Amino acid sequence: MLSQVYTGPLEGMPPVRIGEPGAAAEATLRASDLLKPAEMTRVLERFGASYSGGDRRAIASLWSKWHLSNVIAHALATNLLLDRDLPLALEETRITLSPEGYTVGLHLPHEGGVLAAPTPYQRFQRLINRHLAPLIDALSAWSGAAPRVFWSNAGNYFEHFAHALEQHPLAATHTSTPALELLDTTVFDDGKRNPLYRPIRYQVTDEGTQRIRQLCCLRYLLPEVEYCGNCPLTCPKPARKPTRDSERTGQGHHLS
Repeated sequence: MLSQVYTGPLEGMPPVRIGEPGAAAEATLRASDLLKPAEMTRVLERFGASYSGGDRRAIASLWSKWHLSNVIAHALATNLLLDRDLPLALEETRITLSPEGYTVGLHLPHEGGVLAAPTPYQRFQRLINRHLAPLIDALSAWSGAAPRVFWSNAGNYFEHFAHALEQHPLAATHTSTPALELLDTTVFDDGKRNPLYRPIRYQVTDEGTQRIRQLCCLRYLLPEVEYCGNCPLTCPKPARKPTRDSERTGQGHHLS
């Protein structure tokens, strides 16, 4: 069933592997193991070895971007296109790491359950509360970077894939509405503040409409890495106030 989503904007993405990992378990890591400080250190020091003298905050942030883009792409595609809630709690998820130590694939126990037309928050509750929140707390504790840095990374990909999936062959007219409504909500159903609130703004410049993150991802702290194409620290001032029609343009901009 999940194979239907790997076309259009998700063409070329490694599909989620379903079922018992068996012998493949040796090549994967249970995502909940990242909550153990020793395992987090092992993985992020392996990843950080590619960046000489790398700042821990930037290492953790850049690693999270690889991981979150993978997880959120699969989560939104199945949620919005198939109305299914993938089993993406940390304890349910196994991840495949590249030789450099970043996430390149997911292995899940099953294809998830059918969503019963819940609210936007309820649609993504498992992803937010049982994957993003605990992992972000662990990354923040390990690196010293504020949790909002990692939530901003998550929101960046959440917003990007929500718009990208509007062009998917399986998409209907309002396919991405639940995800976009979630990003426009300040408080979740349970009364907690929404850390994914409005992660992106669109700004009109002399060169056109630019997609800009609200918060810097800190990757510039790594000597080998340049500012990303959406960095709020480097974007020019607006030529004029953006109109409502321009707020949701700018697809295809660099996401780093």
